[in-house]
Amino acid sequence: MKGPRLTVDVIVTGKEGVLLVKRKNEPYKGKWALVGGFVNYGETVEQAAIRECKEETGLDIELEKLVGVYSDPNRDPRGHVVSVCFLAREKGGILKSGTDAADARFFKKIPWEELAFDHARILKDAGVKG
Repeated sequence: MKGPRLTVDVIVTGKEGVLLVKRKNEPYKGKWALVGGFVNYGETVEQAAIRECKEETGLDIELEKLVGVYSDPNRDPRGHVVSVCFLAREKGGILKSGTDAADARFFKKIPWEELAFDHARILKDAGVKG
């Protein structure tokens, strides 16, 4: 039986704004995106969110709340991918891009036109302005 793949997205907020990563790989190579990635077998979505943030940005986070579940079968060009999105705050670490990120930085003014996937919708659903 074939089913959708499970991912997490994380809206990380800090003193300097909202954390975005520049995608190193396709799809959407060179576009800005929320921190996120695929959930490993045996891992909770909460563990995946914390792990992905550390791998992609070097930052430690604390999850604050669930933003929503995004399940449109066409949201990812690689196939049917369901994402569980969390709001989190930065709590430590040193910001640096890693693994799938070509760059990682905080934005006070979101580059709305340069966002990957459905991340503009997710940010708006979370009430992020800028």
